[in-house]
Amino acid sequence: MAYSHRTVLLEPAIDALLSPVFGRGAGASQAPALDGVYVDGTFGRGGHSRLLLQRLAPQARLLVFDKDPEAIAVAQDLSRADARVQVVHDGFATLADHLDRLGIPAVDGVLLDLGVSSPQIDDAARGFSFMHDGPLDMRMDTTRGQTAADWLAEADQEQIKEVIAHYGEERFAFQIAKAIVAGRQSRALRTTGELAQLVAGVVRTREKGQHPATRTFQAIRIHINAELAQLADTLPAALTHLRPGGRLAVISFHSLEDRMVKQCLAAAARPGQAQARLPIPEKDMPRPWVTLLGRVQADDAEVRDNVRSRSAVLRVAQRTDEPLSFAQAAALVRLPGQAPARRGRASR
Repeated sequence: MAYSHRTVLLEPAIDALLSPVFGRGAGASQAPALDGVYVDGTFGRGGHSRLLLQRLAPQARLLVFDKDPEAIAVAQDLSRADARVQVVHDGFATLADHLDRLGIPAVDGVLLDLGVSSPQIDDAARGFSFMHDGPLDMRMDTTRGQTAADWLAEADQEQIKEVIAHYGEERFAFQIAKAIVAGRQSRALRTTGELAQLVAGVVRTREKGQHPATRTFQAIRIHINAELAQLADTLPAALTHLRPGGRLAVISFHSLEDRMVKQCLAAAARPGQAQARLPIPEKDMPRPWVTLLGRVQADDAEVRDNVRSRSAVLRVAQRTDEPLSFAQAAALVRLPGQAPARRGRASR
């Protein structure tokens, strides 16, 4: 069965990586074909990668990552057609390992399009959506790891409640977890329809237009795929592998992801903020590791054309020439609910 897939923030994301005027108060400008090494950390069905390739020089190089075997099959077809493309069947959290393996010390741009892709949502067999009844799987990489059904069959009530409350920001998390544990005594949850029906029986009120199971499905998916932990590993790897002038562009779809990206980039742009009120000479203040280039959301026309773009937020930063170690970059990242790291004078 074929699925319609529309790439979210397609032009803005590629402009974010390549346009010399992006974030500088001018309209989008297509840069001349550029050389360099770029990374698409979430290939999906290749919408961003294909447009990026159109704007890159013949000698440029594009590394594409994805966990999903179906996405990798599409990426391999593209690689056979375009020698600039190199495919990595792995998550973006392994970025540093693969760059080291390939002997690439620095890259010119990294694009991350977070969350689940439209083809994954629309394929009932993947188990991501309460709108399509199918196996309760939710793994982005179907070749490894625990399914949602298996986790729900063995996790205790407190674990389930914590996941749904933390990752779904669901105020009925306790009631949902209690119902899951009580219900599995007689019949294990095996399909998305069964889980959606159970949650709908517990969650009696919800925002207009939102299915009662929306937050629960989001939370379980994030947990099964360790999405926030993966992002926490990736942000410092990307920042430390960007050459001076290189750009990081991240598209987020829910508040937890966006908050992590926003806080990380803000901390990298203002490493001396904690000491701003102290009597420290300007020359002794830590210098920025990135320059913030902006935040972009889908315009009305894109939202009308693709409703899934309505919550997308693109954040863009450009590396300065200030040295940045992985340990320094890792200290910029804060998982939701985690206290901010204490940052002093940057070590050199």
